[in-house]
Amino acid sequence: MLDLQKLMGQMQGMSEQLQKEAQQLTGKLDRAETIFHQATANQANLCEHSELLRDRFMFNCAEPVEPLGQIQAISPITTPHIVLATDGSQIAPSRHEIAYCYLINIGRVAIYYNSGIYPLLDNVPEVFYKTEDLYKARQWGIQTEQWMTLKRTVAENVALANLAIATIGSHPQSPMLAFSDGALVHWELDEIPADARSQLLPDILAAWDDLKSRRIPIAGYISAPRAAEATNFLRLQICPFEQPDCHTHCSTKPLDSAPCSQIQPLRDGTLWSRLLKVGECSPLWKSQARILQEYGEHQIYFCYLHVGTEIARIEMPAWTALDTEMRSQALQIILAQVQKGYGYPVVLAEAHNQAVVTGSDRRRFFAILEQQMVKSGLRNITTSYKESRKRSSIA
Repeated sequence: MLDLQKLMGQMQGMSEQLQKEAQQLTGKLDRAETIFHQATANQANLCEHSELLRDRFMFNCAEPVEPLGQIQAISPITTPHIVLATDGSQIAPSRHEIAYCYLINIGRVAIYYNSGIYPLLDNVPEVFYKTEDLYKARQWGIQTEQWMTLKRTVAENVALANLAIATIGSHPQSPMLAFSDGALVHWELDEIPADARSQLLPDILAAWDDLKSRRIPIAGYISAPRAAEATNFLRLQICPFEQPDCHTHCSTKPLDSAPCSQIQPLRDGTLWSRLLKVGECSPLWKSQARILQEYGEHQIYFCYLHVGTEIARIEMPAWTALDTEMRSQALQIILAQVQKGYGYPVVLAEAHNQAVVTGSDRRRFFAILEQQMVKSGLRNITTSYKESRKRSSIA
């Protein structure tokens, strides 16, 4: 049992540090707001530098595709509509269990508003036990646990597209949104070898192709975002050199001492909390994440939406973000979802609840697996001594 009394002194020091950082952040936020208004007047020049000199930056910098001062008021949708979402959970493999395998569980939710139709609330589990599922990724230096997480991301996207296609077939006229919990920019795929990525990314893009062909908008909702792609754009405004070139002018300096780092580590969400009112949306930005070079026509755009309880980052592929009707439809549904969920989208919360695998689920899963192994004629089926001892205490 955790001895909280022994942590009290550490917690006091942590609180003092956080208070100090909060005071510093307030000053940086004031400075960032001033720089933002300067950048608004100088946006064309900054965008030109961003386009031409991007390979010379030592930071990831998004590019605004609308005027920085263009803030749009969003009204929640009130007409009949459909919201779909998927989320995933898993049982990780353990060599101490009766069998080395893993399970991915995808929660699916479809809610039909103002239509009198009961919502869909279910989950689709799948167990992975074959050699190629467990060990194939090791040829790329990827552990089984990491591969399982990546496979879960793919499964969530494929299940969402399949659910949307099945739903629109019976409700072709209803406004609809395919909703994803988290980013559509899959930064984690950039960290694995290209051969491994080729086993994952095409399935995601194919699922999005299906959504695009049927004009079903998709959006990723990021709560409490920590990205700094937009604030990094402001660094171009305060760069003291005629042409921003980090590698030439600042490569010998620590990143936090560069002339343009005076507002770091300010996050996008913190800045937009100063600039947006409830129900307002920031201008659209185009992400320049390196992984997007492999996304083809599904380039990812994002904006920040003040949903009342927080500043949320909304990510959309190009065919949703640049289509005025689809983008408006997506944002209106998102805002309505947050209001119905008292601060967080209903459909995402329900998809999580459908997907989550509890400790008792895990025990029942392995109990059923043990029964099936016995029926198949296997003998001496047991957990490791370590696992057995962890489940009880002599002391």
